Amino acid sequence: MSAKYLHVGIPVTNKKPGMSYSDDLKLWMTDPEAHDFKIEYLRFEEGTPFPEIMHKNPHIAYEVDDMDTYLAEADQIIFAPRAVSPEMTIAFIIKDDTIMELITFRSSS
Repeated sequence: MSAKYLHVGIPVTNKKPGMSYSDDLKLWMTDPEAHDFKIEYLRFEEGTPFPEIMHKNPHIAYEVDDMDTYLAEADQIIFAPRAVSPEMTIAFIIKDDTIMELITFRSSS
C-alpha cells in the first residue's frame, strides 16, 4: 500500500481565476499544480454528484496504488469510485474525521 500527497482541496463560493468547468461533475476547479502550495479551489454547482459535506469542508488528496484497500479501511465512503477520465479514477472517504480524496492513475500504455 502506498499513498502520495497530491493537494488540498478548498471549497469556495466565488469563482477563482483559472477555474475550469466539468459539466459532468457540475464543478468549477483550479489546477493544484498551478499553485505553489498545491491548493485546488472548488466551486460546486447545483446538481453536482458530490455530497453536501464536501461543499463546506476541505479535503486532502492522495495518489494511491490500491484504492480498494483504502476504501475498506475508510470510516465512511462519501463518493464512490468514479472514472473521471480514461486515465484517472477518484473516490472520497472520511477517515479519522478527515475528508480524503483517493486518486488512481492508469498508464496509457
